Amino acid sequence: MIKIMLVCNAGMSTSMLMNKMVDAAKQQVIEAVIWAIPDANLNEEWKKADVILLGPQVGYLKSRVETVTAGSVPVEIIPMLDYGRMNGPAVLALALKMKNNA
Repeated sequence: MIKIMLVCNAGMSTSMLMNKMVDAAKQQVIEAVIWAIPDANLNEEWKKADVILLGPQVGYLKSRVETVTAGSVPVEIIPMLDYGRMNGPAVLALALKMKNNA
């Protein structure tokens, strides 16, 4: 089981990507809980996540998120190309790699 939290400005654009990731997880028979939040909810939500993925538009928050989590949860910025193409399988693969390397 992997718990993946996606963060963006309002939680809206990442919701589409989240759905693509959920579909990819089902196709690959990977147990995953994936949810999208606005950056304003980060302080309440981060403890539930195994990995945190930031939308490119909030990539500037990476160091702040790493400080808030005290390095206990891997944090990465979703590559712009994968985000723009809503490439759920690629972003899911990134999250799995992050968890395995943690």
